[in-house]
Amino acid sequence: MPGSGGGTLSPVRAATLLLEMLEEGRSVVLLSRNGEGEGAPTGPGPRMLVWSSPHPGSLGSLGDDALDRAARELALGRLAAGGGAATPHDRDAHPRSGGVVTLDPGDGTSPLIYLELHDPPATLVIVGAGHIARPLAEMGTLLGFRVTVLDDRPAFATRERFPSAAHVRVMDLADPFAGIPVHRGTHVVLVTRGHKYDYECLLRLLKMEELPGYLGLIGSRRRIRATFVQLLQEGVTRERIDLIRAPLGLDLGAQTPAEIAVAVAAELVMLHRGGSGTPLRERERILERFFPEGEDEGGVAGSGDGGEAHGRTEALAGKPGEAGGDAGALARAPTGTEEEE
Repeated sequence: MPGSGGGTLSPVRAATLLLEMLEEGRSVVLLSRNGEGEGAPTGPGPRMLVWSSPHPGSLGSLGDDALDRAARELALGRLAAGGGAATPHDRDAHPRSGGVVTLDPGDGTSPLIYLELHDPPATLVIVGAGHIARPLAEMGTLLGFRVTVLDDRPAFATRERFPSAAHVRVMDLADPFAGIPVHRGTHVVLVTRGHKYDYECLLRLLKMEELPGYLGLIGSRRRIRATFVQLLQEGVTRERIDLIRAPLGLDLGAQTPAEIAVAVAAELVMLHRGGSGTPLRERERILERFFPEGEDEGGVAGSGDGGEAHGRTEALAGKPGEAGGDAGALARAPTGTEEEE
């Protein structure tokens, strides 16, 4: 992580530092002053980077101390208002918002500054390279996550088993997340070969200063209850424990590793898209709302015109290839099935 400082920041240096900070899980604002506005330079102008986590800082300069102060204040405000991880579909880091803004440095000028807010890519870290991890890694990649698979067994943590993952690493259980950035854009799924390994990884995560955006733990109700008791005894606060998705996944009645992976992937989609997990059939109730019982065949509520009913039916059905609603949000609650090697 670079330290704060002014001075000239070349385009190449700015791009390099930006990518490094995104890989570390930092949201970063890039500001540049081009050949527009009063007192602006001709051609490519100066630039600066501003970040807020873990501590506010900046690098580079727009060429004036007062302008730099105004730019930092603006950038930190943008970060506070919306800095965070990209959605899984924005796996490759790119600006989430940007545009030309007018600053008031307090000297009577109104320089134009170009601002870009960059978020770190969404990542899925699967701890444990067993039966559930294989289909989950494939689904995570399809959903747009940058997938990392960790396991302490070299025979399991192999590229052959996880060809779609961005990273496959043999971890040391004494420090399982060494070299793994953990931030709001990190989604951690604990599916190791044993409850004690899940617990050790979970405890280490909960003691970090910045928690992952998603922390899922597999296990039965009894195992999860015992885990929570142990965490409370370790001094972990109830607020932090409440952030754990345990048992992880949605209630699909999943039994096989692939089905459990679907349940976990569905929960990730639901959380990112703001879904409820309610089956769309139950939410829309189209038959009940538009075709109540007791009406003449082909009738529609409030209409005695069979032609209108037919037209309404076609409108409800939609054209071939069109979706009648959001892609299926599944159901709420945990899977509760444990993985065994």
